[in-house]
Amino acid sequence: MTRRPLRRVGHKGAALIAPGNTPASFDAALAAGVDMIEFDVLPSQSDGRLLLAHDYRDAGGRSPDTLEQGLAHLASDAFSEIEIDVDLKLPGYELRVLAALREYGMLPRALISSQYRSSLATIRAAEPGVRLGWSVPKLRRDPFRSRATTLGALVAVQAAQMILPARAARAIGEGRCDALMAHWRLVTPRLVRSVQSAGGELYVWTVDDLPRLRALEVLGVTGVISNDPRLFAALAVN
Repeated sequence: MTRRPLRRVGHKGAALIAPGNTPASFDAALAAGVDMIEFDVLPSQSDGRLLLAHDYRDAGGRSPDTLEQGLAHLASDAFSEIEIDVDLKLPGYELRVLAALREYGMLPRALISSQYRSSLATIRAAEPGVRLGWSVPKLRRDPFRSRATTLGALVAVQAAQMILPARAARAIGEGRCDALMAHWRLVTPRLVRSVQSAGGELYVWTVDDLPRLRALEVLGVTGVISNDPRLFAALAVN
């Protein structure tokens, strides 16, 4: 069976080239030759607008664009061949995101992802045909950044590697999601086989070094999400 080319996904656009979750970052990702642009959506704490921001610290440190401004930019002719991954950081505004995607004609090329399975269920009920991505694991911060939590995190990763293949295959088979968005530490050959056998896609985040990118391509994952999509060009170099 012929393996499909790796899907090249820009994280927050191209966050190592230009500030993430901005039109400038989307432009940088486009110039780097991505197939898909991932960006984050978060509701404002002050006025309820939907913002292009990863978290409230991110939103408070700048004047973020709104979801509508981002979609208007991505709906332009320059991005007509680019898919989008709209990552919902919290539950509660799923239908507003769907409405915005409809308004800008972006639903056909959108994948909506979330760590919250309740959000995926809400979207599935409202728009059965839209592609959904279940993002794992559900984390607020990286436990590997602290020596105090690293050992426990390693144990948790090993446990997740054991149970995730069956859980992912079941979620895809039951129609609760179409893709798994997995942190690279969770990706194993068994997970790749399970997702593929269930008819789903496997996107891996967030990979910013070439050796890991090459290894994931060899494993046969659907796509890799990177802050520096310029790395993808090196995959074609032997």
